[in-house]
Amino acid sequence: MQDLLQQIVGRDTLHARWLNTLSFMENAGARKISACEDPVRVDFIQLKHAAEEHRHAYYLKKQIAKIDTDSCKTYQLHELLAPHQTRQYLHQLDVQTCRYLKNAFGLSGQALKYAAYLFVTYAIEVRADLLYPVYQAALDQAQSKVMVRSIIVEEEGHLEEMINQLNQFDANWEVHARQVQALEEQLFNEWLAAISQEIHQYA
Repeated sequence: MQDLLQQIVGRDTLHARWLNTLSFMENAGARKISACEDPVRVDFIQLKHAAEEHRHAYYLKKQIAKIDTDSCKTYQLHELLAPHQTRQYLHQLDVQTCRYLKNAFGLSGQALKYAAYLFVTYAIEVRADLLYPVYQAALDQAQSKVMVRSIIVEEEGHLEEMINQLNQFDANWEVHARQVQALEEQLFNEWLAAISQEIHQYA
């Protein structure tokens, strides 16, 4: 992943699309969180997460102007890296996690939505804690004007909050979280492989 990110940061066109891709995924995450909200029993943490993910999407979008002021204005396919995998990544994780949790806990309806929010968000925060520091290291090495340090700090806080919520949800949550993380890892590896294949076309 480190080599791939160095290649991306080294080419402005790719870097702009990478930032736009991350922005799309943060925005998709925020929308998923909001979609899982109970109409009346939504809590403070869930609202906070949705707001901060939306802000991350905005922040990443704004960073693009430091590289290219004319590209990646929207989230159209040609403005993303590995667009099909990018668009399906979170959706597929949500679908597969719901299927697993339905079998594991016998949940349905709003209860299943909320459980999926907890476990999917946890898996994504674990991934963010791995991805963003490696990206920041590539930015530092390239002496880029782009920064993601503020996102790193907030994602670390999100992870702590998700662990607290999962502890309240089920005493054995870690057993189930590992299953969801295995689903996420496969989707992430497929996404990264698709990006790598696309980038090699520019070599």
